[in-house]
Amino acid sequence: MVIESVDNKRVKELCKLHEKKYRDKTKTFLVEGINLINKAYSKGLLKTLIVLEGKILPLDVDTITVTKKVMKKISKLDSPPSFMGVCNFVKNMKFTDRILILDNIQDPGNLGTIIRSAVAFNVDTIVLSNTSVDEYNPKVLRATQGMIFDLNILRRDLKTFIPLLKQGKYKIYGTNVVDGKNIKDIKLSTHFAIIMGNEGNGISEFSKKMCDEFIYIKMNNECESLNVGVAASIILYEISK
Repeated sequence: MVIESVDNKRVKELCKLHEKKYRDKTKTFLVEGINLINKAYSKGLLKTLIVLEGKILPLDVDTITVTKKVMKKISKLDSPPSFMGVCNFVKNMKFTDRILILDNIQDPGNLGTIIRSAVAFNVDTIVLSNTSVDEYNPKVLRATQGMIFDLNILRRDLKTFIPLLKQGKYKIYGTNVVDGKNIKDIKLSTHFAIIMGNEGNGISEFSKKMCDEFIYIKMNNECESLNVGVAASIILYEISK
């Protein structure tokens, strides 16, 4: 059976997954394209496969077939894909001894870049402040290129989480281009957390007060600052050496 109507009840439910509140309610999210679908399937997180009429993707999962008009309705891309999927939220694990904290990150592309870099450079836990962009935002998912399925991502109130880390003997490093030490000269503690801040305002005043030490990336004086996605990637690379 092919779903042909954009007013179909199931289609309407799928479209709701573009809203964060509905994703949070159902603990599910949409992915678009074969790469993300295959990655979700390999992790056991693919709940439903949505297939364009005339296409085939042989996965052992609940599958619905839709017309091009319906696929266009469900998708947010200018050119709708042949395959979409509904996935369960990635299961959270306990945080590790190498943590990256993102304090009020707002740009989906930046978060996607940081997630990919965290996987690349072996930091397996990211903690998002409650005010940060949703990790299941479609733009974030596309930017991660599937790496979101390889990472432990937690969302926490930093005013309670950072003090908890300090009680656990974690050393807290914040980014600060004025008072920081060159990241190349830092010898990291065994248990540590690095805080990256908001694109425009940096890390919050509370987070600054919680930091044991500040770090920065040495660069040409003609460049005042780096995009937070780029800066986080460089820092993660340096600490991976």
